[in-house]
Amino acid sequence: MIKLFFGFLLFINFQLKPAIGLTFDTSDPSVSFLQNRISNNFSRKYCNAIQNGFSKDEAMKSAIIKTENIISFSYNPQKKWIEKSDLANQIALQVVNNCGPSFGLIGKDGVNYFKSYFLEIYEKTTPDKNFSR
Repeated sequence: MIKLFFGFLLFINFQLKPAIGLTFDTSDPSVSFLQNRISNNFSRKYCNAIQNGFSKDEAMKSAIIKTENIISFSYNPQKKWIEKSDLANQIALQVVNNCGPSFGLIGKDGVNYFKSYFLEIYEKTTPDKNFSR
């Protein structure tokens, strides 16, 4: 009878205050896949523009507009779940890894710089649009 009573108390305790370790991240793999495709597409366009002699501002604006056009006409319903900050971080990682050293962006500092630069130019280029929605 005592075991039943203590078991009941533990059950009530976990119902009122669940353990922190029981929470799960519910990120959808299809959202991550779409975000990866968008960042790869942007990185490819940006790096190609830099290699073709565009200034960094011209390359950024061009890549943003071309990628935005592709996303706007996409019928993928997962695009509404992409967070702009997460996407900007992934884009920065891709660009720094693919062509960052050619114009002085290396490591974490390069990623942070490119992320803030991307967000700044994005807000100026497409103020009424949301890159992922």
